[in-house]
Amino acid sequence: MRFKAVAVLGCALFLAVFAAIAIGAQDDAHPSAFFPATSYEFSPVLDGTNVVHEFVIQNKGNALLKVEKVKTG
Repeated sequence: MRFKAVAVLGCALFLAVFAAIAIGAQDDAHPSAFFPATSYEFSPVLDGTNVVHEFVIQNKGNALLKVEKVKTG
C-alpha cells in the first residue's frame, strides 16, 4: 500500500514537472518588441519642410519579429 502511494506521488510529480517544462518551452519562443525611444520632439522648422526621424525597434525575444501596419501619429 505504501509503495503504491509513493509510486502515485512520484508519477504526479513527474507529470507536474514535465508539464511545467513543456509550458515554459512554449513561452520561450516569442518575439518581444523593445523601443528605446517611443517619442521624438522635432525642433521648429519652416512650413513645408520635410522632417525625418528613424525609430529603433529591437527584438528582445527569440523568435522572428514582424513589423506590420506602421502608422504615423
